[in-house]
Amino acid sequence: MPDAPSLQRPGHGPGGVGRMTPNLRPYSEMKESGVEELGAVPAHWEVRKLGQIGRLSKGSGGSKEDEVPTGCPCVRYGDLYTSHRHFIQDSRSFVSSEKTRDYTRIQYGDVLFAASGETIDEIGKSAVNLIRRKAYCGGDIILFRANRQVDTRFLGYVTDCRPTVIQKARMGRGITVMHIYGDRLKHLSVPLPPVSEQTAIVRFLGYADRRIRQYMRGKEKLIALLEEQRGVIIETVVTGKFDVRTGAPYERYKDSGTPWVGKVPEHWKVQAAKWFFREIDERSESGTEELLSVSHITGVTPRSQKKVTMFRAESNVGDKLCQSGDLVVNTMWAWMAALGITRQSGIVSPSYAVYRPHPSSELLGSYADLLLRTAPYKSEYMCRSTGIRPSRLRLYPDQFLSIKLLCPPPEEQYQIVEFVNQASLGMQRLKESLKKQHTEMSGFHTRLIADVVTGKLDVREAAAALPEGDDLDEDADDGPQGTFARNFEESVTALVQSEA
Repeated sequence: MPDAPSLQRPGHGPGGVGRMTPNLRPYSEMKESGVEELGAVPAHWEVRKLGQIGRLSKGSGGSKEDEVPTGCPCVRYGDLYTSHRHFIQDSRSFVSSEKTRDYTRIQYGDVLFAASGETIDEIGKSAVNLIRRKAYCGGDIILFRANRQVDTRFLGYVTDCRPTVIQKARMGRGITVMHIYGDRLKHLSVPLPPVSEQTAIVRFLGYADRRIRQYMRGKEKLIALLEEQRGVIIETVVTGKFDVRTGAPYERYKDSGTPWVGKVPEHWKVQAAKWFFREIDERSESGTEELLSVSHITGVTPRSQKKVTMFRAESNVGDKLCQSGDLVVNTMWAWMAALGITRQSGIVSPSYAVYRPHPSSELLGSYADLLLRTAPYKSEYMCRSTGIRPSRLRLYPDQFLSIKLLCPPPEEQYQIVEFVNQASLGMQRLKESLKKQHTEMSGFHTRLIADVVTGKLDVREAAAALPEGDDLDEDADDGPQGTFARNFEESVTALVQSEA
């Protein structure tokens, strides 16, 4: 597992400036910038408003219907929120050469600001255009073009670092949709070091960016591998490949009679889902019950616990009722295992399917919740679903109730569930630790950029000491040492064992 980058986190002393690493010291002479968000800046730096160093204009463009698979690059305002951070290296959208007359031509080094957004904190999200061929922007974008010499990549950092984000938020207007305008953005204050120093800052931050992203990708890969390991463990024990009571395979197996199920322990039952569940279609008359959500990630959970604002019905009268212990299936996304046993009563979308266990059913809800989300069952849902693949498939009740389910004796189901719970504890602790490290590094990354571009840290010496040939565009998954890639599985195994 790779070590964290050699950068140490700045401490948090008075004024937000704290202890720095030996190579990242504060500047010796500082002055007040006159801008609250920027604080003090190095004495030899300028502080200028955007309107003093360039011109702002409003972009124009057609609609999403103009997009084609290939053609002229076109940056849309939504891309600034989803696809670009600080720099626009390439475009995810294209328009035909004929349609470009409806769009605004952008140049290398132009800064693009999103003129509208959903929240005040994100309004004016920006990035600098580094596309060297002809490119265009769509509507609802404000274009800034400098009229003095600057390092264009420095503009990418400084126009979207935390202190300028706060300034842009104060300039935003709106209630349901937020807007920002050029006549306000021209008052955005930015620090401007000498151009040579801007270049040094860009060099240092580019180098730091790659190592921080490498570190964060390493955490993301470990988290994904832990999820995969947990899935393998669950599938192995709930399908009878491993006896949790003995720590070995079962002594005797039988053919399940279903090819995709294969062999199962001899004493397990294999029966169609209709022997365990029956479809329920009871409707709410008031619509005031707890609204539940069904996800392939979290199973069945209260919608109130999620930050979901879209697809809300005006009234929930007529939604399907369900009670604790029912199986709820999102019929459209069943092939992704968007289903689960609900632990509380509530209502769900009328398009979902609700199944209630028969009183005589020996299938435990906690065991079924694990079984029905395994890879073999997801494949079976895909095969039995009808409609347009993949986004409009539906698993209808007649097909679901025909699927063969595995049913060990109830006591054995309890033991399997307990085994999974215990095996998951160490993994969950490690996953939470990795997520925390990822979040902390992300926060550090944001603070580092802000501290460097506003002059709280002097990186000139560090930038000069960096090796040659470390290109800004390089974005390899692993560094030249390759330690993470070579020892990936061994590292995870050791970590899991140490956390268990």
